Amino acid sequence: MSEHQLSNSDLASLLTGARALADQAAQAIMAVYSRPFEVTKKADLSPLTQADMASHHLLDAGLKSLEPRFPVLSEESGARIFIDRTRWKRYWLVDPLDGTREFVARNGEFAINIALIENGAPVLGIVLAPARGDVCFATRGAGAWRSAWTQTNNAVPQALHTCKAASPVRVAVSRSHHPAELSGLLSAMGEHALCALGSSLKFSGIAAGEQDIYPRLSSSSCEWDIAAGQCIIEQAGGAVLDRAGKPLRYNQGAELLVPAFIAFGDRSVDWLARLNWRSDS
Repeated sequence: MSEHQLSNSDLASLLTGARALADQAAQAIMAVYSRPFEVTKKADLSPLTQADMASHHLLDAGLKSLEPRFPVLSEESGARIFIDRTRWKRYWLVDPLDGTREFVARNGEFAINIALIENGAPVLGIVLAPARGDVCFATRGAGAWRSAWTQTNNAVPQALHTCKAASPVRVAVSRSHHPAELSGLLSAMGEHALCALGSSLKFSGIAAGEQDIYPRLSSSSCEWDIAAGQCIIEQAGGAVLDRAGKPLRYNQGAELLVPAFIAFGDRSVDWLARLNWRSDS
């Protein structure tokens, strides 16, 4: 592969390999999901299961084998120190099981997130939701797609396109996190309808035109929670912007937390102005 920007054919080849690995990880996750399982706590008190680690081990080894020159940064591998990461032009950014709380609650709203980052931007994204039975994926310049997913076969993909904002505006919100300031923000927007979803399914829904916006007011999300979904939304026609109106970028500092942002589908609307939510407001 060229040391310059990855070509469309490079990305298509990497997507094929990464999707096959995501399928294997999804099967491992569903094997745990189908039986009783133990839940432990990480240092930050977030839950951890056998499914998280089974998916992590498959993806970590598989992605390193797929393209040995690209490092893998996974939620379950621990953060690499920034002095090392400054040398990374391209790397895989992975959440092996996004939405562990939803997995434990057995509501099906969990996903595998795989992103490829090039020069700080996500250029490949996969969000596979095995319990819901669908996978969304995208690469730079080649659009965003969704197909049905089962443990035995994949269906023909259908193109994803964001849509004109509905009335009332359909607002995706976290099923597990409900910041008090969200009500005040949304009151500035007028009539709206809330749709609670777990994990990165909020990004998939916007890319498919099923929701309109997803405001994330805190800086508590990690980069592996967001990157794959951002790629899919962008390639479907939408955007994921910080409060300064800039697309989110990755591996820019020692912290792996993402600043407050808004994801949306209809780019004809100035959502930051409508929500009175610019960085200088």
